[in-house]
Amino acid sequence: MIPVVPPGVPRVRANAFTRWVGRSVLRLGGWRVTGTIPDCSKLVLIVAPHSSNLDGLWGFAAKLAMGLEIRVLGKRQLFWWPLGPLLRRLGVIPIDRSVSQGTVGQVVEMMVRADHLWFAVTPEGTRKQVKKWKTGFWKIAHAARVPILPAYFHYPDKVIGLGELFHVSDDANADIDRLREWYRPWMGRNRGTV
Repeated sequence: MIPVVPPGVPRVRANAFTRWVGRSVLRLGGWRVTGTIPDCSKLVLIVAPHSSNLDGLWGFAAKLAMGLEIRVLGKRQLFWWPLGPLLRRLGVIPIDRSVSQGTVGQVVEMMVRADHLWFAVTPEGTRKQVKKWKTGFWKIAHAARVPILPAYFHYPDKVIGLGELFHVSDDANADIDRLREWYRPWMGRNRGTV
């Protein structure tokens, strides 16, 4: 049900209880995690299709179950008490999406400075179906010179899947087209494929 986590992957301090909670949530929901976790200290993890708030529940359950340290951005409006401290503990960074803050540059700087950092983002940038993905994830991977790990939610089979590492080229459009094609078979909760 849970892939083996290699030694070079960023991890949270071992906590048997939180891992049990994550595994229990997945098991009770009927979800499983498939694929191989790459032995990579820094990467951009993209997750699609993102079509439901439940994606966060299953994603965080998988993160807890595997004991992974993964950083994500979350809407500033979610950081009210008592949810705010919990989200911060889960690795969520509050962001005000109404203000241009140079988010890509800030994440690139974090990635370059860190010895170990997995940063997760949904390339769609919203739960609504979009015709075009946002390019921030590609810009971060390209500027920080780190690979992309594609992951998916496939609701019909209740699977969270991990793909192979994707190394970006200098052509954002071609890379994103290839990634979107890879995601074509996977279906979100509230809509079809990406």
